[in-house]
Amino acid sequence: MSHHHHHHHPIGAGKSSISVALFRLSEIESGCITLDGVDLSKIGLSDVRGREKGLYIIPQDPVLFSGSIRECLDPFRMCSDDDIFEAISLVRIGDPQNRGPSVLDDFVDEGGRNFSLGERQLLCLARAILAKPKVLILDEATASVDTETDALMQRMIRDHFLDATIITIAHRLKTIMDYDVILVMDEGRAKEFGSPMELLENVDGAFSSLVDSTGKESARLLRNLALAKNSVHAPTL
Repeated sequence: MSHHHHHHHPIGAGKSSISVALFRLSEIESGCITLDGVDLSKIGLSDVRGREKGLYIIPQDPVLFSGSIRECLDPFRMCSDDDIFEAISLVRIGDPQNRGPSVLDDFVDEGGRNFSLGERQLLCLARAILAKPKVLILDEATASVDTETDALMQRMIRDHFLDATIITIAHRLKTIMDYDVILVMDEGRAKEFGSPMELLENVDGAFSSLVDSTGKESARLLRNLALAKNSVHAPTL
């Protein structure tokens, strides 16, 4: 049984070490990270974390500074109220339909405590929509947000970050079945790397067994998601 348990909660598989490494919070000891062909160790930290170059993370438990929603979403005052209102409307925080732009004056307590975890993640997503990053890193919450919030986030990510590279540290297989490539980590090491279809074709592989361990019905749905993605890009003869 413990083996199965390990599958569903791959704690310590090195998930957070990926985002730590990407932001070079600890300098990389060996190996290198390249992003779009650029070696991250060769560029300055401000480039990696800077707003303009756009490496952006949506963490499991977003911390928000206190202030108005406007200040939280646009701390550098780079956006117009219209843009900020549009982002807030997309993520549906504070009933923008009925209240209009006055929503932007709503106060966010220290750490965002007057908002639920789901709302904080959506505020963080709105901030990312405004920042238009080149790379978006999503750390999927272990304490998963409610289904509705999750569905909204997934839809936004697929609609609003079309020209960004999205790196998801996933807890749910469903999230990543239509991704271009999947890296399977085990105890901090890379175990498998390839498209969902490639990994699923290897029936004895780690990814295949993860999918199968979710149960027959679920595994079938997951495999269909990967197939659907694959057929969209298949060349038509």
